[in-house]
Amino acid sequence: MTPQEFRFWPSRTLAWYMARTFLVRSAAVLAALLIVLLTLDLLGESGDILAYPGNGEAQLWHYAALRGPQIIAFLLPFSVLLGTLITLVTLNQNSEVIAMKAGGVSAHQILAPLVLASLGIAALSFTFNERVVTRSTATLNAWQDVDYGKVPVSRGTPTNIWVRDGDDIVHADQVIGKGSGVHLTGVTVYDRDGGELHHIFTAPSARAKIGPDGAIAGWTAPDVTMFDVVSGTESKMPQYMFGAHITPDQFTLADVNADEHSLSELGAAVNDLKSAGRPTGPLETGWWHKISGPLSSVLMPLLAGVAAFGLARSGALFLRAVIGMALGFTYFVADNFAVAMGNLGAYPPFLAAWAPFLLFLLIGETVLIRTEE
Repeated sequence: MTPQEFRFWPSRTLAWYMARTFLVRSAAVLAALLIVLLTLDLLGESGDILAYPGNGEAQLWHYAALRGPQIIAFLLPFSVLLGTLITLVTLNQNSEVIAMKAGGVSAHQILAPLVLASLGIAALSFTFNERVVTRSTATLNAWQDVDYGKVPVSRGTPTNIWVRDGDDIVHADQVIGKGSGVHLTGVTVYDRDGGELHHIFTAPSARAKIGPDGAIAGWTAPDVTMFDVVSGTESKMPQYMFGAHITPDQFTLADVNADEHSLSELGAAVNDLKSAGRPTGPLETGWWHKISGPLSSVLMPLLAGVAAFGLARSGALFLRAVIGMALGFTYFVADNFAVAMGNLGAYPPFLAAWAPFLLFLLIGETVLIRTEE
């Protein structure tokens, strides 16, 4: 027989009881927080949604369906933290922790079922982020770009793109395709000279013009309307050439948002940007954080574990719960700060995504070992 102190957990029944209690209470906290935050968010956005002609109750529910996954992804680590604290404080108050320790169960064995359940939550969170949150974020951002008008049908199609060509500024409502086959819709070209606006060209579409050497030699827009800013007159043109120095990747890679792409899609975008000689630091930080972010749930039982031990008297239990909550929320602050530094280029992407996780893993282990083991 393996000595009890060397087992991962001493009892399957005890492990299942701990994990079930933890999961139920974390889910209850998540549901309560989701209802409150989604209601407040919907109240804040309902005026803008209903301001668009034709929008009504159906659009409000559509917004809630798109915003809900984002809020769930944001709240999940907090819910795991609070669920852990509620579970451990209750066990401590009912002297269940004392009974476990009297039976020879160590602090790590008490927390082991919660850590294992948290690994399952982390895997579920990663899958949910990849399959649901990225899609809802892309659709919601595209919807907000048109002020809650008609929802863009094409997922992953860049919208509302601005590109500069010397003094001129080019705007496209939508960018479809890749490489030399890029097709622009809703094109507006602001013709400027020395910072002064002279003409505004608008066209329903534009395509890349291929030169004799196979390279892009500008963009051709048919059925153009030209507005002369100086004279205030408007005229029609059968065709207009612009953007001789604009490459297709400036449109297709102009607005890559890490939150809108899955891990594989974001990795492909980073490779494309590197090939085009564009900076990729913030996107690489986002790529690494897609892995380290869900794993933050695994840290919560360890950081909140201080609430499980010690005597439940004279306010000591409340103080331990506060310490566990403070450790958890400090981790979230450090994580957001590191990601922000990674986006600014002050931290390397890998360090920005993983340093807070590894640091608080060591802090949690140190606190647990020094106080209980």
